[in-house]
Amino acid sequence: QVQLVESGGGLVQAGGSLRLSCAASGSIFSINRMGWYCQAPGKQRELVAVTTSGGSTNYADSVKGRFTISTDNAKNTVYLQMNSLKPEDTAVYYCTADVVPFKDRPNTFRYWGQGTQVTVSS
Repeated sequence: QVQLVESGGGLVQAGGSLRLSCAASGSIFSINRMGWYCQAPGKQRELVAVTTSGGSTNYADSVKGRFTISTDNAKNTVYLQMNSLKPEDTAVYYCTADVVPFKDRPNTFRYWGQGTQVTVSS
């Protein structure tokens, strides 16, 4: 089993910054992809940013130039630096990781964190 533990959410004024962290632990041989999704009330969960083990990144258009995703591979941790926050960024943010648990098995499993609330006041 793999656990993802998120931290760093909270309440911030518009224009402010937050840094989210997500640490993966458990049965991990390698992680192919880590990322962040968000879900606002009444809306579907949507991609915010993802990064792969090959170093590629992808961002939602709404956060380009404001958010930065990064990883510490030694700690199996992914970060989301959120700058110039807007009220419309208010949502629960979920971490996700595509994990290969065992060296001798090629299966990949996607795990999710429990979510952390980000609230941006106007």
